[in-house]
Amino acid sequence: MDDTLKRLLDAEIKAESLVTRAIEEREELTRQALHEAQLAENRLAARIPEIRSSFLDKTRLRVEQNIAEMQRRFDERAQVLRSMAEESREDAIQAAIQIILDPEQR
Repeated sequence: MDDTLKRLLDAEIKAESLVTRAIEEREELTRQALHEAQLAENRLAARIPEIRSSFLDKTRLRVEQNIAEMQRRFDERAQVLRSMAEESREDAIQAAIQIILDPEQR
């Protein structure tokens, strides 16, 4: 019986040792994870100006592209309107010449 109790006591001591070691390992892993998270957070904080600058550059480029597209459309529309105005002017000149040459047509 003494031998059985001694083995049980030894097993309990070994189990407690394993539990203690597991708890210590868990705490060390937790500390490492927190440290790595802090490092990642610091890296992100350090990159924020770069990310912001990149975002602003891309935004600026899109704005410039939109302005160029709007200018192109404006120029096309202005050209169409100038052509229409020129045609109307020619028609008006022809009508005026007709009126001058044939005043009875009024």
